Amino acid sequence: MSTRDTPAQIGDLPPIGRPANSALLVLGVDTLEDVAALGKARLLALHGVGPRAIRILAEECERRGVPFAD
Repeated sequence: MSTRDTPAQIGDLPPIGRPANSALLVLGVDTLEDVAALGKARLLALHGVGPRAIRILAEECERRGVPFAD
């Protein structure tokens, strides 16, 4: 899937950019709970998911009370 074909926002996730969304969609991840279950280290290992996306996701998890996995 080209990032051009990737939606700007998926599921209940905050906008984190098309490359990061594309990486998450490949794994079938489209909820904040799914993202949190992966953990920051695994997310950072995905091509297209960088520190900015992690920061945005972590802030949203904190705001909603969803803890990141270790």
